Amino acid sequence: MNKKIFLTAFILIIIFVVGIISIAVYDTQSKVIQVVNYKPNIALKILDRKDRLIANVFENEFRYYANFDEIPPKVIETLLAVEDTMFFEHSGINLDAIMRAMLKNIKSGGLNEGGSTITQQLVKNISLTKDRTIDRKLKEAVITLQVEKLLNKEEILEKYLNYIFLGNGFYGIKTAAYGYFDKELSNLTLKEIAMLMALPKAPSYYNPITNFQASIARANTIIERLYSLGWIDKNEYETALKETPKVYNKTLTQNLAPYIVDEVLKQLTNIKDLKTGGYIVKLNIDLDYQQVAQNALNNGYNNIIKRLDSRNKKENKETNIESLNGAIVVTQSKTGNILALVGGIDYTKSNFNRATQAKRQFGSTVKPFIYQIAFDMGYSQATLISDVARSFGQKEVDLTKSQALQQNDEDVQREEEEEVWRPKNYTRSFNGLVPLKKALRLSLNLATVNLVDMIGFRKVYNEMNNYGFNNIPQDMSIALGSFVLSPLEAAKYYSIFANYGSMVEPKIIRSIINPNNEEIFKQDESNSTLITEPSQAYLTIDILKEVVNTGTGYRAKTPGIEIAGKTGTSNQNIDSWFSGFSPTLQVVVWYGRDDNTPIGSNETGGVISAPVVNDFFKNILKIEPGLKRNFDIPENTYKRTINGIEYYYTDKSKLPNTNTNFDNEFIF
Repeated sequence: MNKKIFLTAFILIIIFVVGIISIAVYDTQSKVIQVVNYKPNIALKILDRKDRLIANVFENEFRYYANFDEIPPKVIETLLAVEDTMFFEHSGINLDAIMRAMLKNIKSGGLNEGGSTITQQLVKNISLTKDRTIDRKLKEAVITLQVEKLLNKEEILEKYLNYIFLGNGFYGIKTAAYGYFDKELSNLTLKEIAMLMALPKAPSYYNPITNFQASIARANTIIERLYSLGWIDKNEYETALKETPKVYNKTLTQNLAPYIVDEVLKQLTNIKDLKTGGYIVKLNIDLDYQQVAQNALNNGYNNIIKRLDSRNKKENKETNIESLNGAIVVTQSKTGNILALVGGIDYTKSNFNRATQAKRQFGSTVKPFIYQIAFDMGYSQATLISDVARSFGQKEVDLTKSQALQQNDEDVQREEEEEVWRPKNYTRSFNGLVPLKKALRLSLNLATVNLVDMIGFRKVYNEMNNYGFNNIPQDMSIALGSFVLSPLEAAKYYSIFANYGSMVEPKIIRSIINPNNEEIFKQDESNSTLITEPSQAYLTIDILKEVVNTGTGYRAKTPGIEIAGKTGTSNQNIDSWFSGFSPTLQVVVWYGRDDNTPIGSNETGGVISAPVVNDFFKNILKIEPGLKRNFDIPENTYKRTINGIEYYYTDKSKLPNTNTNFDNEFIF
């Protein structure tokens, strides 16, 4: 009878255990799939044109991914010595290790394994909670056995070493190698590997940055373990014990160019897993250029404050710098590649990107486009234009009151009456008849307005639209830059001059590489638009060189390299611009206040922004001494000297008939 009862009870227990296991197996299939298909979040890498790291961008976990082939054998051996010596021998569960854990590590004081294998740890971390319950342990065992059947040992190790948290915000062995030692995995020493393998159990306590001695001590214990197992020889053992690795106290999450990173993320919103998919985005940005541009912009900002302080002290006023800001964009003239972009003085105080988002009044910086239209119609540098006062009635100008309050620049002071617009020159003087070359060099407002009138407003308006300018007012204020655009847009339009007649789109992203090392995007190098012939564009380039040499932009002049460009300032010194270029580089600088109030008296584009261009080129020449220094003169461009002044002309833009004797005629 007792035997029957015992047998019945035993059968019931077996049925119960089998039932529990069956339920566990059924309940864990989704967990098995979760482990097998696990793909960790991998950080986005943003690199400059020389493959230097600009920023790592991620969501919750900062991780670089290492394929198994990238992981050195010594990393695997050290991991197994610490966590799971019999890893390649068992089928996922190490009964000996479990018994040791149950006996509570009788050999205390030594380096002992826990009860869980590497596979069990992986299963627990990816698919289960850390609750210490029989149900969880049973599920862990069932899932582990199934995972071991579906994945080989190398795949399990790869997933584990990329999953683990190693302190300091670093997930995965590759991330930690860069973060702590600034090294590729293949360049790690045995001591460094041991320090990393000490971290999974206690990433805070064994963090080599915050607790170096504890990290070293633990690493030495691991090295002794490797030696005792016979996995390293005596020479390796002694060398590793003596080594004191250099640990870097830096964060890989540092963002060296936040305005640029923001713009890149904005442009790539179509990639849904951008921050987690392990992409590498290579930019045209050059970190050296970026630093020089940032420094030049900051120096210009500080100089503004000094001048404002000096004036305000005399008047017992406080200097308001809260809303004062600036932006700079540097591009390659021929390609449009953006080498530097700074959207503000201090990103931590304001992440608004003024280089790309701020729409500010262009002022006299627009004038070269007006003159280019004239040249392309057959006018020449020597064509005479009247620099005298004009009045325009309401029907001619059609200005709204709000427009009239803003449409001016460093070279203009406007009188506004109810129905009459009377533009004036900045100097309040008149020059009579002047050649177009002089009118643009000195940024004469009256001459420019009269030029628009002579060409025909509709012609100018249509051509400006053809260039691509948006929201152009349909009135004569177009001559003085009464419309708005961003510094990046200014860089695009000024490429017409910097690139000898062909407009190029500014480009920041060079290529995108996916986690499979496949290039899924490559920059289109052939996207220029011919606006005018090189010889025609040179007529304006030559004058813009004179603007820098002897005109309103003289503060941009830089010894050893030719610079061309144009200043611009909106009414009451609200916006201050300089758009300039060398034979190969283009620089656009803007300063203003975010609340659209005046910067200060006399704070014009020539005073504020032009010196920044000088600062930039002076320092970039130290980095790139081989930069092209002189502008080329295109074919079919001719030069004559009239009354001591050199004028360039072309077959389309011929010099006017004159009885003056010409000297030194050249054909290029």
